[in-house]
Amino acid sequence: MLLKQDTLRGIAEGRITLAFRRWTQLTVKAGGTLLTLMGQLAIERVDPVSIEALTAPDAHGAGFEDLDALVLLLSKRAKGDVYRVAFGPMGVDPRITLRDEVPDDSAAFEAITNRLDRWDRASRVGPWTLAVLSRLEESPGVRAGDLADWLGMEKAPFKANVRKLKGLGLTESLEIGYRLSPRGRAVLRHLGSNS
Repeated sequence: MLLKQDTLRGIAEGRITLAFRRWTQLTVKAGGTLLTLMGQLAIERVDPVSIEALTAPDAHGAGFEDLDALVLLLSKRAKGDVYRVAFGPMGVDPRITLRDEVPDDSAAFEAITNRLDRWDRASRVGPWTLAVLSRLEESPGVRAGDLADWLGMEKAPFKANVRKLKGLGLTESLEIGYRLSPRGRAVLRHLGSNS
């Protein structure tokens, strides 16, 4: 479930508590969470709803000026059912805490390196994890497109790979580009000492 920056800000400020989507297949579930650029969002409820049952408070809760604007958006797509998604408060992104958690024993390093090895083996472009970590250590704050070119990767797969590393707390996004976290630097040193 993608949410625009304005919507995320509204959720963080408490102005927006709902979203409405037309889906042929649910992409979120009640009790789950959604990791966003602004933090971790709790999904409290996901309920099917008919367009005719929508109200002005629904529209305002989703950040729309009026009910007509919400109905117009949902009417643009004919396929799928309409769902009301209720959000809980925005929490801290768990990856932020993870960035500073440097593994302190060989078992913790082994768990991370095993994950990196699996990603390398499954990749259609061949092993990439060490190359990406090394490049980010050497070149923090460089545009994703430039980093991808240096590594001989296409930009979209490169960014997807960096998001995987971010999920392990190894990288962090900057306004432009990325950098290694303290955890990422420790893992890179560990990989270098074992090669």
